[in-house]
Parts: sequence; structure tokens; C-alpha cells
Amino acid sequence: MEYIIETKNLSKKYKESEVVKNLNLKVPKGCIYGFLGPNGAGKSTTIRMLLGLIKMNQGEVSILGKSIKNNRVEILREVGALVESPSYYGNLSAYDNLDIVRSILGLTKEHINEALKIVGLSDCEKKLVKNFSLGMKQRLGIAKAIIGQPKVLILDEPTNGLDPLGIIEIREMIKGLPDKTGMTVLVSSHILSEIEQIATHVGIVNKGVLCYQGTLGDLMDIGKECTKIIANPIERAHNEIINLGYDAEVDGDMIIAKKVEDASKVNRNLVISGIDVHHISRYKETLEEIFINIINTEDSIDVNGAIKNRFSKG
Repeated sequence: MEYIIETKNLSKKYKESEVVKNLNLKVPKGCIYGFLGPNGAGKSTTIRMLLGLIKMNQGEVSILGKSIKNNRVEILREVGALVESPSYYGNLSAYDNLDIVRSILGLTKEHINEALKIVGLSDCEKKLVKNFSLGMKQRLGIAKAIIGQPKVLILDEPTNGLDPLGIIEIREMIKGLPDKTGMTVLVSSHILSEIEQIATHVGIVNKGVLCYQGTLGDLMDIGKECTKIIANPIERAHNEIINLGYDAEVDGDMIIAKKVEDASKVNRNLVISGIDVHHISRYKETLEEIFINIINTEDSIDVNGAIKNRFSKG
């Protein structure tokens, strides 16, 4: 597999505080890589090191197969980025803001039109930016990042501070970038629902340590599955389920049974035994629950990004 962004033992320390610890990112070509973590986990610091904005204390950063230490200027020509809030001239139109960037980069006017089209601002190109909503300003910031048609786009918390409509607009726009442009996108966020809807791959960082790395599908597969049963009397129901050969336990007013392939069989046997079944359903852990479990565990990750021990299925 070809990795567009790769780090080896990337580390950063401020005085006595180590905020990024031996981070080994692998971002595959053409993916949307969701870089997840709580506030203060080290996401923004990592992104600034990827872009060469701050110095690393240790490790290596490779983008497009080249070391950032020796090829920073060459690499950054192929990288677009939006870190924090976008800068703009409020008294100029969206088009004129992009025209300034175009002239600096030596691009054609067509680059402006294409960038506006991709971010959905073509109809607003003559509107003064001071009259834009926050979501529109954010899209203009992304347009500035992609006007040079980079191979890599790095976005740091792009939906921060946006209203629900603005979040949806940014999310849908990011989701379409790899297919429309061929870009590889790395987007950091602490909002799990946003990453869940756009990412193909995920890295989870906590306290500067990479806790998980792999596809979103593999991450969701880590989630435990069970069958929840509410029945009366609960102890008789529990014993009946055990007798059927299932691993089950009583949790409050319900029974949690593992690896139940045929819930209808369980229901039928309980009813035949004279037990009232009020509720039976399959349940799978959400991304939020998986995320919390991962950042709270001290288990290691293997070379393929699979969490060992605690998160085995069952």
C-alpha cells in the first residue's frame, strides 16, 4: 500500500511536557483519514509538525515519499492546508480573495473558478466576504487551500464553531474531494459523528499516543455485539438462556447475552418455558463507545492497527 503521509517516531516536547510521543501515522493514498482525539490530545501539534510549522524533537515526517526536513518547500507546493480559522479580506469578494492567492502562486484564472466550484461558492463569487456566514468563510478557506490543486489536503478541526447547516456543508464538500480531485485528505476532529460520516481510515490519538490506526470498517468491527433481553422472571430467564448454551449475565433489569445468532430461538424457548419476554434486540457498540474504550485502555496496537486483548469480539 502506498502511504502519502507517513511519520516515524514523531515526538514533540514543551519543557517537561511530551505532547506527541513516538507517533507512527500511515495515511494511504486517496483516502479521507480522520485524525481523532479529545481536545489536547496532540492533534494540532502533530499537524503543525507535518506542515513544518513547528520543529519536531524527534522522528521523521514523509509526505509524497519525501522527507519534510530536506524537501519542505518542494513538498508544500503539493500540500493544501487549513489550520485554525481562515484569513481573508472582508471588503473583497470571494473571487478577489482567491485572485490574490492565484497571483502569488502564479496560477491561471481557471484555478479560481475550479476552486469555487469544488467548495460550492460559484454563485457567491462576487459577494463581499464580510457578508458570508461562518460556513461560507470556512469553505472559502478550503478553496484557498485547494486552488493550487494539491495532492494532499490537511484540515485541522474544519467544523469548529459552525452551526448545523455549516457543518453539513463542510462535511459533504470534504466527502467528495477524493473522487472529484484525487486528493488525499487528512482531517482532524474531536467530533466523532462527523468523522464517522466522511472517513475511510481513522487514527485515534490520546495524550500524544496513537491508540488506533486502520480503516473505519475495522474500527467498527472492534465494537462488541450482544443481545439484550428483558424478561420476567429475570432469574428463570437467565438460567434458561444459560441452558441454551449462551454466555449471559444479568445487568440491572435486563439480560446481556453474547454471540446469539438466532434471537427468535431464544425468544421461543423462553415463551415455551412460561417466561414473559418484554423486549429482545441485538446491540452493537457505537463509534463513541468504541472511542471511549480505546482511549481508556492501556493495551497496545499491533502493526496492522488492531487493538489487542480487550477489544477482541465476543
